[in-house]
Amino acid sequence: MADAITFARTDEQNMLASTVREFLGATVDHDAVRTMSTTDDAFDAASWNGLAEMGLVGLHVPDQYGGAGFTTTEVGIVFEELGHTLTAVPLLSSVMASTAILAGGTDDQKTRFLPSIASGERTATIAVHEESHDNDPTAGTTSLSQRDASFVLSGTKRYVTDGPGASLFVVSASTPDGVALAIVDATAEGVSVVPVHALDPTRPLAEVHFDGVAVDPADVMPGAESAIAAAIDMGVVCVANEQVGGAQWCLETSVEYAKTRFQFGRAIGSFQAIKHRCADMLVAVEHARSAARHAAATLGDPAESSIAVPLARSVCSDAFVTAAGDTIQILGGIGFTWEHEAHLYFKRAKSTSILLGSVDTYRDRLADAVGI
Repeated sequence: MADAITFARTDEQNMLASTVREFLGATVDHDAVRTMSTTDDAFDAASWNGLAEMGLVGLHVPDQYGGAGFTTTEVGIVFEELGHTLTAVPLLSSVMASTAILAGGTDDQKTRFLPSIASGERTATIAVHEESHDNDPTAGTTSLSQRDASFVLSGTKRYVTDGPGASLFVVSASTPDGVALAIVDATAEGVSVVPVHALDPTRPLAEVHFDGVAVDPADVMPGAESAIAAAIDMGVVCVANEQVGGAQWCLETSVEYAKTRFQFGRAIGSFQAIKHRCADMLVAVEHARSAARHAAATLGDPAESSIAVPLARSVCSDAFVTAAGDTIQILGGIGFTWEHEAHLYFKRAKSTSILLGSVDTYRDRLADAVGI
C-alpha cells in the first residue's frame, strides 16, 4: 500500500493547472464547440496545437522518447482542466495509445513512434473493442496472421475514440501465440474508417475496418494483454479527472446562476431546495476529486491501483452525471436550450459514464479487489 499519500498540489502543479486553465480559457470557444458538435469529427486545432507546443501531449512520455517525463498526477491535472472547458482534442486517445506502446513496445518501437505522438505531430488512438466496452478487449475476433515476411491484420474495431481523425492505430488482434498489438498507419491499404454517431459529438467515435492490412513484424507487440490493461487503466484515470473538471464547471455555473436569478423578489439560491442541491453537488465534486487524484497518484502501484482505479471510475462518473443533471434543473428553461453549454456537459457526463466500460463493470471489479 502507498504510504502518506497527499492530494495537496505542489507549487509547480498549481502553476501547471493555472497555465492550462488560462490557455484553454482564452482558446476554447463554446460557440465553436456547439458548431463542432454537429459534425462527426470535432477537433479544436488551436487547442491541440497549443497543448502540443507546451509539451502536454507527451507529458507522461519519458524524455528519451520525446516526452516531458512527468507522472500520471500531472496528466490528471491537464485532464481536469480539459474537462472544465470541454475541449475537443484527442488527448485521451493519444495518451492511451502511447501508454500501450510504453508498456508493451520494444525500444525500437518506442523510438520510432513515441516522439511524433508526444509532439502532437501524429494523432494516435487505441483500437481494442469490437463490441461494448464492457466486453473483454483481449477476446475479439480480429486476427493477425503470418504471410511470408509480414503479418496480415483482418477484423473490425468499434467505438474507437477519436478514430475519424487518427493517423495511427494501435490495434489488438489474436495470434497463435496469444493477443498482440499492431501499430498501423491510417493510410495503409485495407484500412477504412467510418465515423459513427456519438452521444457526445465532441469526442468522435469510429468503426475501423482492417481488410487484409499488411503489418511489418517490427510494428507488432506480442503478449500484449498487460499493455492493453495498462492503457485502459490510464484512460480510466484520465477520464475520472476529466469528469471532476466537468463536474466543477457544473457546480460553479449552478452557484453563480442561483445567486443572480431572482424569483418572487429573491435570489433562487436563497430557497432551501436550491441550497441543498448545490451543497450536495459540492460534496459530490470534492469526493470525486479525492478519488480521481488518489487514482492518478497510485496508478504505478498495482496493490493500490486495483482498488483506486475502479473506485475513481464509479465515484467520478456518478458525480458528473448527477451534477450535469442538477445544473440543468437549477438553470431552468435556459438549461434546456441549444444556446447554453449545459447540454454539452450533460452529454459528456453520460458518454464518459460508459466509455471504457460501464460503472457497474468497475463496481464488480472493485468488489473483487476488496474481496466481497
